[in-house]
Amino acid sequence: MNDKDFWNDNEKAQNILQENKSLKETLDEFNELLNLKEEIELLIQIAIEENDNSLEGEIEKEINNLKEKVDKVKIKTLLNGEYDKNNAIFSINAGTGGLDAQDWAQMLLRMYIRYSEKKGYKVKILDMLDDSAAGIKSATLKIEGLNAYGYLKSEKGVHRIVRISPFDPSGKRHTSFASIDVLPELDDSIKIDINPSDLKIDTYRASGAGGQHINTTDSAVRITHIKTGVVVQCQNERSQHKNKDTAMKMLMAKLIELKELEQKEKIEDIQGKYSQITWGSQIRSYVFQPYKLVKDHRTGAEIGNVDSVMDGNIDLFINEYLKNNKQNNS
Repeated sequence: MNDKDFWNDNEKAQNILQENKSLKETLDEFNELLNLKEEIELLIQIAIEENDNSLEGEIEKEINNLKEKVDKVKIKTLLNGEYDKNNAIFSINAGTGGLDAQDWAQMLLRMYIRYSEKKGYKVKILDMLDDSAAGIKSATLKIEGLNAYGYLKSEKGVHRIVRISPFDPSGKRHTSFASIDVLPELDDSIKIDINPSDLKIDTYRASGAGGQHINTTDSAVRITHIKTGVVVQCQNERSQHKNKDTAMKMLMAKLIELKELEQKEKIEDIQGKYSQITWGSQIRSYVFQPYKLVKDHRTGAEIGNVDSVMDGNIDLFINEYLKNNKQNNS
């Protein structure tokens, strides 16, 4: 068995285990809802038979608890897209704003890692370009877990921060931007035709954060799709072969997305350079000063506890996006 077969078989085995775990969790959730319903019915029956009004508060509390759990299960039913159950390839890029934007990109990186940890997802850094002065210029992650793409696809777009800049000695308020791009990780069963002559493949020496852990071989891989201008790269896998395989999966996912956006029958029909995101079209604003508020401009969802959001508690925005998207498509 060669290295590629080994990694492919290992990924398939992990996917099967992951799906089995999800099915068990779904069954456990359903049984929990049934048990809660029966407990509430029993409390209501006791209260009626004994004419006991003191149970009213407990019954109301349990009903609200049941509603909350039902809502969580309903959200999962919205994840019915073709790739929703897949792992996510998640990219962060600092935008306009200099050091502030790079610091903001790093803050978002931490926020999404914390979110993923709370969901029980595994995070692997595929590529990262940091800056010795502050923050990161870009980072690409693979977030592994059932429905990772289904949830995180809502985060694609421009994220804006308004705050007193820690890099401005005058203490002025600054606005900075970072963009998020999210793609599903594709398995080996999904193939699209890519002309090898349309690819420019570069190899280079991978390095860790701050230039540490520099490799002595050119194991990092950058692939450019010449017709569309799409560039993907990976440096943190174990070998050049694995980095190239991961980069090709990222490229195929991006080209499939482009194909769907352009509604073309063939990838070869897509012409011109792909512009990822236009600054100024922010999907969400994070205001730290003069007041504290995080607001999603697509759904109107907002919360005043900015610190909680930055600690990864972003379910409100994701859930509202999924519900709103469902309504728009129905």
